[in-house]
Amino acid sequence: MLRKILVMGLPGAGKTTFANALAPLLNAVVFNADAVRANLSRDLGFSHEDRIEHARRMGWMCDRVVEAGGTVIADFVCPTPATRTAFGEAFTVWIDRIDISRFEDTNRMFVAPDRFDVRVTAEGTPQYWAEQTLLRLRPAFDPQKPTALFIGRYQPFHAGHQRLIEEGLKRVGQICIAVRDTHGIDDKNPLPFFAVKQRIETALSAHAGRFVVVPLPNITNVYHGRDVGYSIERIVLDETTESISATKMRALSAAP
Repeated sequence: MLRKILVMGLPGAGKTTFANALAPLLNAVVFNADAVRANLSRDLGFSHEDRIEHARRMGWMCDRVVEAGGTVIADFVCPTPATRTAFGEAFTVWIDRIDISRFEDTNRMFVAPDRFDVRVTAEGTPQYWAEQTLLRLRPAFDPQKPTALFIGRYQPFHAGHQRLIEEGLKRVGQICIAVRDTHGIDDKNPLPFFAVKQRIETALSAHAGRFVVVPLPNITNVYHGRDVGYSIERIVLDETTESISATKMRALSAAP
């Protein structure tokens, strides 16, 4: 999933409302261009040259969030091809709900984008368009594709679990995380399924669409006969991860 998202369009088109509707669906940070100007880019005016520099700074900040593993939305007019180039590669949402803004200088300067990923029109609510954009951003989990299976209690889900699952994603591309029903059997299992699922989905939000979390009974034994159609493999990362996660979790299905 592309995690640098540009929400652009004329002032007053509804960029901020849309960005605020989309952000919680992606667990994303939002950088509002006006707020950035007020706090970090006070030295810039509204000439085309200053707008290009502002776009460069906005893009640079967004890239740092992505490097840290986050998802970021830039709520930004970004009016010309030059400013979009300065901002850098991104998933682009064009908020095309008005023809003219209240700022004449921006109206004269604004050039409609010839390349965009989603075009938001006046029909439909911001929430509708946020959900449509989410469908474009996140791949859909395909239950018929090769899938790796991880079984565990995840009480709680921690960094060792996450690293193992991300390794499985690298190898196979899609993961089923099966949570054993051990809630309440002793003090080491305090979390119900919905709480475990929420923690897993939050930790793996950058991989949304490539995994599902499902409940299982308290599986304690796994048997198989011959020619079952899948392989059983233990993923070993490094000593640090091994000491954290021990053998709490196994990959029970992995494509070669």
